[in-house]
Amino acid sequence: MNKALQPHAAARIDCDVVVIGAGFAGLYAAHKLTGLGFSVVGFERGEDVGGVWYWNRYPGARCDCESYYYSYSFSDDLQKDWSWSLRYSEQPEILRYLSHVADRFDLRRHFRFGTSVEGAAFDAATALWTVRDSRGGVVTARFVVSAAGCLSAIQRPDIPGLDAFEGEIYYTAAWPHAGVDFTGKRVGVIGTGASGVQVISRIAAKAKHLAVFQRTANWVIPVWNAPTSAEFDAWSKAHHEEIRARCLNSHGAVPFDPPKVSVFEVSPEERQVIFEQYWTRGGTQFFGAFTDLFSNIEANEAAADVVRAYIRKVVKDPKTAEMLIPTDHPLGTKRPPMDDDYYATFNRENVDLVDIRGAPINGIEGRTLRTAVGAYELDALVLATGFDAITGALMAIDIRGRDDLSLREAWAKGARSYLGLGMADFPNLFTITGPLSPSVLANMPTAVEQHVDWIAGCLVYMRDHSLTRIEAAADAQDDWVVHVAQAAQGSLYHRANSWYLGSNIPGKPRQFGVYLGGFGTYKKRCDTVARANYEGFVLA
Repeated sequence: MNKALQPHAAARIDCDVVVIGAGFAGLYAAHKLTGLGFSVVGFERGEDVGGVWYWNRYPGARCDCESYYYSYSFSDDLQKDWSWSLRYSEQPEILRYLSHVADRFDLRRHFRFGTSVEGAAFDAATALWTVRDSRGGVVTARFVVSAAGCLSAIQRPDIPGLDAFEGEIYYTAAWPHAGVDFTGKRVGVIGTGASGVQVISRIAAKAKHLAVFQRTANWVIPVWNAPTSAEFDAWSKAHHEEIRARCLNSHGAVPFDPPKVSVFEVSPEERQVIFEQYWTRGGTQFFGAFTDLFSNIEANEAAADVVRAYIRKVVKDPKTAEMLIPTDHPLGTKRPPMDDDYYATFNRENVDLVDIRGAPINGIEGRTLRTAVGAYELDALVLATGFDAITGALMAIDIRGRDDLSLREAWAKGARSYLGLGMADFPNLFTITGPLSPSVLANMPTAVEQHVDWIAGCLVYMRDHSLTRIEAAADAQDDWVVHVAQAAQGSLYHRANSWYLGSNIPGKPRQFGVYLGGFGTYKKRCDTVARANYEGFVLA
């Protein structure tokens, strides 16, 4: 225990830091902080490490960033010893990787598994947090670091009769660990976001019949997934320091060159050649073709034409192809799903695409799901209905700061934070990839490491200066909230009803919850704040 963290002998303190979550963020936080001499108690509601990759075990679950940079970079030996089998890793391999990391660095001993944090209250007199867990335990700590994740609070749909459905119900975000056999079954999938897109082709290959209930068509980008070659594996290991440096300084925390020209600065012929080059690279790299795809609707339409042509080429039935082409949001302004097999799946005779925007679901009776115009007999229903993203996991905890202010009350009109790291009125509480940081629009392991390193540096600074309390200054927080809103204002993201804005949650305040100024720019701002003795924070 660090004596500098104890305000007086009478104050009971169990650890220096409580860490919430044992995914990418929580594991690295435990490793980094304990390595610096801080005592850590971690909580994880799952029975083991993995975070989002522990729960999302549905068939086809896969990362939409390439494996060689969707991984930790803090350990040279780890980087050199681990080899990825696929260009884009699937869930089982990512979970094995995180388990390997936990074993290699002996991290499980810091966590209480199968245990959720239900509440946390700050005591101004002692400058300590009291954390209550789902097993009735209580832990007192100087600091709380939330690594609860941006995509972990499940959104459960309000469908009349759902709870009485006589078939099997599965959530992609809470998939049975034993797996599910859909062979010979009549299956319905509700939701065509990232999880729905990935699971649909896998279920279709097994099911007797699959009905895909689509409210909103999504732009799906192929990734051209393939095994990792021995040559590329060797190259990535030899250049891992360069890869990390490029990630840390790029707009999306990825190791690619930024776009250099506008759609309109080249001829139509050159434009087509560039689009084709980036299309063959696959995945999110397609969005790096030009500078203005997210700021100019005509430029975005030019890119969307590439995807439209692909859909019409792959999907044989013209009517189905048109149903699969989005008409209500620009390309990429909702999280763009990544999958190689999605569109071809609708050429299968056992797959039907059902429009529930024009004919909504009325309810479920027995095994029958009814829409406004039809009825579907189902043996199993898969709910790929997404998350209460960005703020949901934090709001699910009864967090109370100074003067018993609840986080739910403080965020009633939208999230408020400074740099997505700390909040006014909630001293000694940090969030990793929190609201109003680059979070989900950056490569997550890189973003996680940047946040954890910043938080760790802050705690060392406080320890060295015998400080026990830190919170965001109200004026700095106000300025950051305005800055984040301004950064998003000129983009096309506001033209979509997306979970980036909270649009998928009834009653949730509409706010763009991600910083769009770029990860590299954001990191520089964080570094500047730290060098200025944590400017914008109040320390005592």
